[in-house]
Parts: sequence; C-alpha cells; structure tokens
Amino acid sequence: MNLLPVEIKVNVESDVRAALAVLRGPHGGATATRQIWFAEDRGGVAEGHVPLLEGGVILRFRSGGGPDELTVKLRPCTREQLVGRFSGPFDADPLTYKIEHDWSGNQHVLAASLTHGHPPGTLSDAVAPGADPDAPIDAVQDQFLHACKPTVRIDGLIALGPILSTKVDDVPLDDLEVDLEAWSVAGMDFLEASIRVKPKDEDDAEKLDKRAERKQRKLEDAVRERGVVLSEHPGNKTGRVLTALAAAWQS
Repeated sequence: MNLLPVEIKVNVESDVRAALAVLRGPHGGATATRQIWFAEDRGGVAEGHVPLLEGGVILRFRSGGGPDELTVKLRPCTREQLVGRFSGPFDADPLTYKIEHDWSGNQHVLAASLTHGHPPGTLSDAVAPGADPDAPIDAVQDQFLHACKPTVRIDGLIALGPILSTKVDDVPLDDLEVDLEAWSVAGMDFLEASIRVKPKDEDDAEKLDKRAERKQRKLEDAVRERGVVLSEHPGNKTGRVLTALAAAWQS
C-alpha cells in the first residue's frame, strides 16, 4: 500500500521566546537562523488578496543556515491531481519532492512540495525590491505546476518578507523527537512544534491514522506539560503571515 508520512504540527503564540527556551531545554540541537520570503501575485496583493495562497500554491524562499532553497508547494491538494512523475516522491539532487499529510489540530490536508537547493546567497537577488521572484523557478518546478495545478499563472510576482526563522531540530520531548521553528515578522511571533510519523511495513491506512492520532495527542500533551499554552488558531502560520505581509505591503 502506498502510504504517505504524516507531519503533525502544534502552534504557540504567547511569549514565543520563553516557550522556545522551555521546549528546547538543555538538550536541544544546534540552532539555525534563516530568512524566509514568500512570492505572491503583485496585482492581487495590491487589491488586498493573496491569489496564489488562496489557490493552494505556495512559493517559498529560504536563505541562511545552509543552502538557499526555493520551494513550490501545493497545499491542499489531492492524490488525483499529482500526475506523471509527480505521483510519487523522489530525490534527485538538487531537487527533493515530497508528498505528505499535513495535520494541524483538526485540519488534515495533503501537501506536495518540490524544493530546489541553491548555493548559499544565490537567491537574494530574486527577493530584492523590484526583482522578479519567478526567475529562479526551474524547468521541473514549472512542469510540476503546469501538470498538477494548470490553472495557476506564475508571473507578475512580488516577494513578501523577510521573516526571521529560528529552527532547532530533534529536540527530545518525552519519547518524541520534535522540530521547533519560531517565526518573527510584522510584529507577530509564532512557534511551531512538529513531528513526522512515517508508515511502517505492517501499516494500512487505518493503522497509520490511529498511530498518528496517538502521536498528535502525545505532542500536544508534551508541550502543555511544560507550561506552554497552545494557540487557539490551529491553522498553519503561513496563511496568517502572508495575509499580514500583504496588508503591510499595501500600507
């Protein structure tokens, strides 16, 4: 059975710096600091919309803490729309293509992402003021969009950001290995704690879902037991940040 991993996320908003310190604890891994930008339709942003995000398309730039990355993501998507070579994950350096379930609270969606790694610092020109963020999109990423989301037009873009990201991977919380990522931008601070549940050989869809549900409860409990309050907004932080950045760009 062709089962997919489940990425489970919980969000924190109150006193993010203190929460990050508490969750990281004395045994957390190395901290990586990055800057993140998202590309959106310039005309839509000027009118108060984020058309790519609203259409389920995310274009994300990351710089710092290693290679630069440009990711094209479809979220939400369906297995039926992931066609041809994009029907299954692959890794062909410098490209990595992932398909996974994305769980945040009661929101369960499918996401597919194609990431192209670039040498450090090489994407900075694409996100500079007045630049064309679609210039670094490569042929395979373009093919991905045309094959799996043919209604989307990628032109006339603007880069929104930067978002300051602080990431700590493989933090032990009880018997879980948790990744932590804090975002700071436009007067807002977010912290996301996430784990990934991978299918086992003996799993069917029901077994995988049940195991993911148990892991989700464990993650939520592990965060709360350390005195950290979970956000009342379980939805993904990307949408909230992009909407805020688009509003700030207008003003």
